[in-house]
Amino acid sequence: MTFHAEWSTLRAESTQRVDMRLNGVPAESGSSKGPSKADLAVNDDDLGAIGHDAYELRTRLSKDGDHARPATFDAAIALTNGNFVSGSGLLKVHDRWQTHLKTLLDACAQISNHLDYSQAAHHQDDVEIVGKLLSVSKLNEYLK
Repeated sequence: MTFHAEWSTLRAESTQRVDMRLNGVPAESGSSKGPSKADLAVNDDDLGAIGHDAYELRTRLSKDGDHARPATFDAAIALTNGNFVSGSGLLKVHDRWQTHLKTLLDACAQISNHLDYSQAAHHQDDVEIVGKLLSVSKLNEYLK
């Protein structure tokens, strides 16, 4: 079977599966009788703990991930100056490591910052909702 034929078959099958999912949910999917339960619950403590772990990982990684950098760079330069072909290869390894390390550090920082932001935003939403509920309850007092 050629790629195009296989791709066409897979696209047709996926369209049928999507139609079936949109038209209904199978009964055996674990549905329970009674009110539906929330499938996502996050506590501030959970967000804080994960954000803290991401921050600690970034801190440790920024220090521990950089141990070999100076020695690797010096070795690459020495090999290159000694006319060894492996010098340029070692320099590529050095550069690739630095790129991946920076990417990983950025990802850890992004996780930590995003969780801090999410925690603050949800707290602000809760304050706003409580404020609106209080104003509604004040109106109810006047209507009684």
